[in-house]
Amino acid sequence: MSGTERTWAGTTLADRKAARRRRFLDVGVQLLGTGDSGAVSVRAACRQAKLTERYFYENFADRDEFILAVYDDVVALAHRALVEAVTSAEPTPAKRAEAAVTAFVTLILDDPRKGRVLLLAPLADPALSRYGSQRLPMFAELVREQLSDRVDERDRAMTATALVGGLANLFIGYLAGTLDVSRQRLIAHCVRLVLGANALHS
Repeated sequence: MSGTERTWAGTTLADRKAARRRRFLDVGVQLLGTGDSGAVSVRAACRQAKLTERYFYENFADRDEFILAVYDDVVALAHRALVEAVTSAEPTPAKRAEAAVTAFVTLILDDPRKGRVLLLAPLADPALSRYGSQRLPMFAELVREQLSDRVDERDRAMTATALVGGLANLFIGYLAGTLDVSRQRLIAHCVRLVLGANALHS
């Protein structure tokens, strides 16, 4: 079949491989987002995905690479949700802040497994502890872009980093059950924090 990828049951080899990878990533969210990270193993992933180890190693070198891929998948989802929220919101600081916070809270609370993967797993799993901190600048950059540019760029960067850290700790407390407030109150408080940070640069 020159120039054409062979198909089976209407799908190509690349399609089937991508579907298997997606299956493993979804299982990874379930495993990492509902229990102790120590329970995440190659065997557990294969059992829940109903796929053999051959297919696991087709996609991941080992257990740690699998966990990092699961984490990155959720990070990409969160980043995309924030970008889309800010882009589609009315172009005012208040509306953008409300849209971004609402989008993030919706993501991590409508499916708490994703929230735990994103925020709690890096605190518990050695494979993610350093890797997770390397992803924080991505979110800080989104915040920095929303801050007023009337001050020194380094001040904007520091404010954005501090804000992301503070918001992350609020969300961690909420997911862990140590922060007992309604979703609406959490969103409103986070929006005030974002706007307050922006006011520092007005």
